[in-house]
Amino acid sequence: MSVAKVSEISATSPKSFEDALQTAIKRASKSLRNIRSAWVKEQTVRVSKGKITEYQVNVLVTFVLDE
Repeated sequence: MSVAKVSEISATSPKSFEDALQTAIKRASKSLRNIRSAWVKEQTVRVSKGKITEYQVNVLVTFVLDE
């Protein structure tokens, strides 16, 4: 039997939500081992002068704890 933990992280990108998500997972992988899944909890954008300037995702990352 395994035990998992969930950690919430946030990442941004000037390109897209997908790029922000890729950034989040890539960075989480540097600190967390055994990542099994990620759930996008929230997506938001920052707007300046009527244009989207940044995409942000808040992600719940699930990883299995070492024995």
